[in-house]
Amino acid sequence: MTLQKTLVIDAVALERKITRMAWELYERHFSESHLVLVGISNSGYTLAGRIAEKIQQISPLSVQLLELSVNKRAPQKGPTTLHASLEVLDNQAVVVVDDVLNAGTTLIYAVQYLLNAPVRRMTTAVLVDRNHKSFPIKADVKGLSLSTSLHDQVDVSWEENAVYLR
Repeated sequence: MTLQKTLVIDAVALERKITRMAWELYERHFSESHLVLVGISNSGYTLAGRIAEKIQQISPLSVQLLELSVNKRAPQKGPTTLHASLEVLDNQAVVVVDDVLNAGTTLIYAVQYLLNAPVRRMTTAVLVDRNHKSFPIKADVKGLSLSTSLHDQVDVSWEENAVYLR
């Protein structure tokens, strides 16, 4: 049995969405001189890297890219680790980035972990928001809001620069 997949975002649209997300983040943080993007491993970190490149192209902001590892199957059990010292977030404007916001479990545990540092401001950004929240968290910046059934799966393929619905 082959799984049928539907193209939701192609390479051209993906590039446009990433560019728009970068502009939105710049508009929200235009008064900053430095912005820290924390991408959730693996796909969120890839997205954060692409957004960071765009922000540096379009703005004078200095951007620092960090990776956060979260146990996506059971984030409450950990381990959650930032691939840097939490002190680098002290008094910083932080953007937490992930590819897909499903129930919000991964994102809320990521935010909870990062709040162990005295950040000045925190924003969330996702490429696809599926609108099936189990937790009170939202994406401040999103590339696409996609209403799906609970049985559907959203796959971001960075190799193909595409997003699929299965």
